Amino acid sequence: MLCTRLTNARFLTMDPRHPVAHDLGIWRGRIVGVDEAVTSLPARRFVDLGGATVLPGFIDSHVHLAWAGLKAGTPSVAPCERIEDILAVVDAAARRPAPAGAWVEVAGYDQRALGRHLTAAELDRVSHGRKVFLMHDSGHACVVNTAVLELLPDGTPHEDGFLAESAMTAARRLRLPYSQEELADAIEKAARACLDEGVTACAEAGIGGGLLGHSPVELGAYQLLRDRGRLPLRVQLMASGDTLRPRAAHPDDGFPRALDLGLRTGFGDDWLSLGALKIYTDGGMMARTAALTSPYEGTAGDTGRFQDEPERIAALIVDGHLAGWQLAVHAIGDRAADLALDALERAQRLRPRPDARHRVEHAGLIRPDQLPRFAALGVSAVVQPNFLRCFGDDYATVMGEGRADWMYRGRGFLDHGVELVGSSDRPVADGSPLRAIQFMVERLSLSGRSIGPDEAVTVDEALRAYTVAGARACRWEDAAGALAAGKRADLVVLGDDPHRVAPSRIGDIQVLATYVDGRDARAGT
Repeated sequence: MLCTRLTNARFLTMDPRHPVAHDLGIWRGRIVGVDEAVTSLPARRFVDLGGATVLPGFIDSHVHLAWAGLKAGTPSVAPCERIEDILAVVDAAARRPAPAGAWVEVAGYDQRALGRHLTAAELDRVSHGRKVFLMHDSGHACVVNTAVLELLPDGTPHEDGFLAESAMTAARRLRLPYSQEELADAIEKAARACLDEGVTACAEAGIGGGLLGHSPVELGAYQLLRDRGRLPLRVQLMASGDTLRPRAAHPDDGFPRALDLGLRTGFGDDWLSLGALKIYTDGGMMARTAALTSPYEGTAGDTGRFQDEPERIAALIVDGHLAGWQLAVHAIGDRAADLALDALERAQRLRPRPDARHRVEHAGLIRPDQLPRFAALGVSAVVQPNFLRCFGDDYATVMGEGRADWMYRGRGFLDHGVELVGSSDRPVADGSPLRAIQFMVERLSLSGRSIGPDEAVTVDEALRAYTVAGARACRWEDAAGALAAGKRADLVVLGDDPHRVAPSRIGDIQVLATYVDGRDARAGT
């Protein structure tokens, strides 16, 4: 007997053996089959979906749940466009009652509307004797006041309180770690926002260290949620690259560095698992720190920066590969992509692993000559289409006419046989997969500007990026990404079919329900 049979719907299964169905059977959180395989079976519960469209649950392959949840509860200066308005928000936040030594943390900072960065001296005027930390919306920079600067290690580079990349990491390390209870609450809040947008599984892009780690025991917050039955969707965790340490393992193991106990990609269960090792190479376009081969337009030769010495980054990539990890290498600029591809090529020469499934996270600016290298190495491109939808006007301007069409590619990757994987990087940009899918098809920013129109993909190809390709990138293809017998009963119920509406309306399609493990995770049934 089935636990549930869903009927009267248009199931877009993403399974080429049975692309469209009208009935789907579920037993103990798994799909039994579709149509004739289940229509004659008895079921404890029948759900008439009223002609809705059903897809496999969306997979967001690059998110920051803890940051998203914490940011939602942090005072924000967005969308302030004047220095005075930002300082007023900081002043109000600094006046709030707080435990002794507590930092003033403010979110939503973005210098682009201001024309320049705030300074430490300006923050000093409204800090009321407290340490102030303004997080840049990109996650790659911050502005702090003098009280924080005085605590930084000697030689930490900054520009009047503006700290980028590794310098920002040094400032974050001064703050005491968040508690697991705080992190658990934040993660749950962000995860429920994902459910509202049809996301049933995601990959948390870096815990325990790096730019965005919140605690050296951050994984415990996710375990806490799972143990209490409060983890509402499936989460794969990426360990930050700097959590690897030299280990005196047996020489035959070939592990120069490893996580404690030798943990690596694949450890865990259907709800919580350890995924790729996250390694940063460069910064981001919003903060103007993505590493480019040619300067940003309108600058005096600024080509961005690497997170560390290139040789050290490359060595970490190679060591992670040798230790058996799947790698998720953050590379936004084309110069950073060169570094990543060179290191991955070297790693595969040293120890060939044909199914390593290494990933380049963002792949924000990829030259035509780099596309065949992605394909030859079997590296997937984990892109964030909503970056260009939200910030594309600015990004196209700073890249210039000659490079704007190379940003966050779609068609170029697919035509070269590169796996194209969709993600959001929430909370940096809009987290909605449907709005991202709309951009992938239209290639239009919010203002209507066309950005790389030749990189547009079909609706099917865009849906695949958030289902089948997402499952493969996270090594979940045996259990997720399609509505087929034996796979998890994780699915999203939509008010319309993305194929049957105008492309400009895809992002507005209503998410009616989100099923995880065969139950509507939003309704609790």
